[in-house]
Amino acid sequence: MKRLHVHISVADIDANVGFYSAVFGSEPTVRKSDYAKWMLEDPRVNFAISSRSGKTGLDHLGIQAEDDAELAELKRRLDRADTPIAEQKGTGCCYAVSDKYWVLDPQGIPWESFHSLGEIPVFGEAPKAEAGSQSACCAPPVDGKPSRCCG
Repeated sequence: MKRLHVHISVADIDANVGFYSAVFGSEPTVRKSDYAKWMLEDPRVNFAISSRSGKTGLDHLGIQAEDDAELAELKRRLDRADTPIAEQKGTGCCYAVSDKYWVLDPQGIPWESFHSLGEIPVFGEAPKAEAGSQSACCAPPVDGKPSRCCG
């Protein structure tokens, strides 16, 4: 069963962990100095926050697949959306290694379809965003165009 993914960039990780823990009624599943993630069943969502960006607010959205077959189904849906797709295999991001497909919606918001393969001890392959950077997300340019948050 697939899971909705929401990633928000925040200025104060500790204040936001406290807030979202209260809202969700649970502590994060993953907690790092610059990142937290709740894997909730009700509602079924992978909700993540990070303090790696100079811009706060919505970073990206996505759908998390539980296995390769679900990810392949998501890829077929993206193909039908008739938009450029950026593929990442075995990429490190958000303390996990995953296979991913990225697209931009008509507003330029990045959507990530992914299957996590395992955990890693660092945020990812890219260094922490520089001060003033627009995003913490690991979305590559799609068809040569950076996303609204990552450009």
